[in-house]
Amino acid sequence: MPEFPTVAAHLHRVFSTGFYPSADFDYQVRGLLGSVAYGGAETGEILATIDRVADNDHEHWFRAWSETADRIHAEAETASAAGHMVTAAQKYLRAANYFAVAVDAVSGLGDDTALLFAFRSHRSCWDAFVDTTDRIVERVQIPYETTALPGYFFAPSWEAAARPTLVMVNGSDGAISTLWSSGAAGALARGYNVLVFDGPGQQSMLFERGIGFRPDWEAVLTPVVDFLLVRSDVDADRLALYGISQGGFWIARALTREHRFAAAIADPGVVEVASSWAANIPGSLMKLFRAGKKDSFDREMALGMKFSPKTARTWRFRARPYRQEGYFDTLTEVHRYVLSEADLRSITTPLLLTDPEDEQFWPGQSRRLADHAGPAATLADFTAAEGANFHCQPLARQLTDERMFDWLDECLAR
Repeated sequence: MPEFPTVAAHLHRVFSTGFYPSADFDYQVRGLLGSVAYGGAETGEILATIDRVADNDHEHWFRAWSETADRIHAEAETASAAGHMVTAAQKYLRAANYFAVAVDAVSGLGDDTALLFAFRSHRSCWDAFVDTTDRIVERVQIPYETTALPGYFFAPSWEAAARPTLVMVNGSDGAISTLWSSGAAGALARGYNVLVFDGPGQQSMLFERGIGFRPDWEAVLTPVVDFLLVRSDVDADRLALYGISQGGFWIARALTREHRFAAAIADPGVVEVASSWAANIPGSLMKLFRAGKKDSFDREMALGMKFSPKTARTWRFRARPYRQEGYFDTLTEVHRYVLSEADLRSITTPLLLTDPEDEQFWPGQSRRLADHAGPAATLADFTAAEGANFHCQPLARQLTDERMFDWLDECLAR
């Protein structure tokens, strides 16, 4: 039997070695703890869940989060039936985020059979939160090519007035409920409207419709802007944009062509998505890739995956939204997600770039973007001494909100 670390041990290690040796498990825990400030999770529920899961035990990880989510969801249903709507809304939101961890955890299992059920459980809880919260929110469908993007439009009050509006772009695998604690709640508290939605390759668009990523997100955000600007409660001169994780690339790319946003925030800045992939592929294999030796690259990658099931699972999870079959073709597609220096110089929208210490995925890219975007860009450093290190400052979301919204308020007041 494996020895399970105690809650006290978890707390003792948090600012040293972390909650888990596994970077993936550790980061998930940090993200959930960071959402506690906005009601996205409960500290005791998080610690009780991880206390019964050993490191890299993917089966138990998936089951533990599913069980916690099921329990909190059942409590939410009971509260709702009894008319305790505040309690119900709080629990539905937490259950949605716990199910979101379970959705990601499917990547560590032997197959993907649990994915769609886990996702629909997550989205059902999020929709129940939308239905029970006292926040002003409406479901929207944003026209996009031959279909529509599902979204949610939040308003801070019933007052009939045109307000500043924050458009939030998620990352490569983020659940829509996680955006609540990553800026949406903070924006509403400051009088902003908020639009959250699934874009191509994200959550419902990928899992239920099979629509994958695309690099040219001006094709996504231009219809979003068109949709918003016909609304009387949206101030066309105070439209703001936020992108988290890989969303930092998508919004930067969109800003090279779409200039109707008054200000934008990339958390963090991303210039070249493929660098996070290449950093985890042996140099000898990258030489084959750069030489265009597709058959050799695919053969060597396939051999390596046989000896590392964990790597194979991670690749399958990360590659799914790019909608390519082979290793070479997938990596070729990922390399399309890059911004040239000319692209960066074309950004004229004021742009805040978070730059956390210990950035795991795209280190140095916020600064690189800032250097080439010129006067349009402002760099915001986050440090370990502040408890604000790692990708997207998972344990410092209030601090992140304070810095980015103070900057945004000043931009929109000019």
